[in-house]
Order: sequence, then C-alpha cells, then structure tokens
Amino acid sequence: MSIVPMAGLRLRFYTDPEEFLAAAGDYLGADPVVSTVVTSIAHRVLSQRSEGVSQPDRNWWLVVSDDSGAVVGAGMRSAPYAPYPPFLLPMPDEAAVALAQALHERGEEVLAVNGALPAVELCAAELTRLGGGRVQVTQHTRLHELGELAWPPPVRGGLVAASEDDVGLVTEWSTAFVGDADEQAGRPRGTSAHEVPDHAEMLRRLHAGRLWFWVDETGEPVHLIGANPPSFGVARVGPVYTPPAQRGRGWASNAVAEVSRRIQAEGARACLFTDQANPTSNKIYATLGYRSVVDMANLVIVIVTDAE
Repeated sequence: MSIVPMAGLRLRFYTDPEEFLAAAGDYLGADPVVSTVVTSIAHRVLSQRSEGVSQPDRNWWLVVSDDSGAVVGAGMRSAPYAPYPPFLLPMPDEAAVALAQALHERGEEVLAVNGALPAVELCAAELTRLGGGRVQVTQHTRLHELGELAWPPPVRGGLVAASEDDVGLVTEWSTAFVGDADEQAGRPRGTSAHEVPDHAEMLRRLHAGRLWFWVDETGEPVHLIGANPPSFGVARVGPVYTPPAQRGRGWASNAVAEVSRRIQAEGARACLFTDQANPTSNKIYATLGYRSVVDMANLVIVIVTDAE
C-alpha cells in the first residue's frame, strides 16, 4: 500500500484487492449497485489469484478518505487491455483532481479513464492540463437497477446453462455483441473488441455457471445472456446478445427477465449497464422494470501532435 497525502484528502493505493476490500468495504457496501464494477472485479481477481493466476504489477486499487478518515471515494486500475484505463466511482470533485495529480506524480501514463460522472471528466481534464492532449468521449453508459420485474409476453423455449463445450459459440456471440454495440452507437466496429474475455477467462465464466442460452422449442440456441456472481449482494446482467436473424421475437426480453428473476430469487439485487446511444436496449430494460441509477462514461485522452 502507498499513501499520497493531499490537502484535506488521503489517497491510498493498494496492490492487494483483499486489503482494498477490507479498507473500503463499508463504503462500497453502502451503495453496492453503484460500486458493482469495482467490487465484482475485485472478487474476480481474488478468485483468479486463488487459482494461481497472477495479476500485472500495474494494477492498483484506490481508497480516498477525508481528514476525519471517512472513505469518500474509490477506484481501481485493473483493466486487462491497453491503455489500461482506471475506473472511478463517485468521489468529491477535489478528490478526482487530486487523483490525476497523484497519477502524474507517480509517472503513470493514463490515456483513458472510465467510470462515474463527473469524477472521470474532472480527472481526465486535470491529466490533460498536466500532460497535454485533449479529452474525447468514446461511450456514455447508464447503470440501471431492477425494481419490480414486469414480465414480457412469453415466448417459446427456455433458459439453459452454457457449458465448456459451448465456448466457441459463446466467444463468437460475445465478439459479435461488442461489435454490434459499437455500430449501433456510431463507433467503428471493433472499437470495443478488447472487452471480450480471453479463452481462459471465458472458460472460468462457463465453469461458474453464469452464462446461458435461450433455446427455442427445438433446442436451438437463439440468444446469449450472462450475469456476474453476486458481489455485496448485487449481480450485474451482461452480455445480452441476440443474433440478427433472431431479433424481434422476444428472446432477449424473456431471457433478461428470467435471469433477473433468478438473481432476485438468490436474494440479490439485479443491475445492468446500457449504452446511452442505443435507444432500443434502454427501452427494453425500462419496460422490464429497470430504472436509471447513475450515468458513467468512457473517456480517452488524445495526445495532440505538432502536425495537429
């Protein structure tokens, strides 16, 4: 753990997610839906570590506290893909600026920042002030939580767990899912390809039993859906993908409803992210009973060259 003192704040960087969870647990647990990405990934890393999977030295977990010692913010840098964007939870404005200053002083190259608004905007703006470049938004996302589930009109078939034998199809559809999401949001297809888990991670998720197909009455898979294991009593739904030839038949609505029901039956709260640029998915989830919780964004820092 390293501690960076700032005026009125203290930033603690942890290399061990277990120590991070111990330090920030009360803060994260006070709003576990908003904290879902950080807590679920921290628990995933702990699970991977128990299996002997090492983590890169660049990873860190952040706790921000005020003069009284109360935790007022948190974040992490654990993305497995370049440029390894930090992910920030809500925090005081001055904390987001102080984090940028601390990262600059640590000599970390930060070319992207993801997470809650306005923290990510303030952090990115300060990083560009210190190191140059300009901030560009690549995606506006919205986190939703399920209230009372509203069942859609029923369709044929049902939900079945995907198995290790399905890893090829699951990977193919997961890749198509992020590609289609890019196109629907007006981004070049492949922009988000890094979000597809690698083969080893996909197998781990299949073994955990948290990926399913909706199959039609013949047993043919027509839709893919997943969900994280509950973390701090919250499970996040995703991916949610229907191949183009199968769209418009109600598979997605019924699959999301059933997985959401199972999450609530476990005693957990169900949440999911949507891309604000995709009105179709936002409308589907709202109809099922999902309500907006917080807006987030993915930002990149574009380095300005002399030619520009």
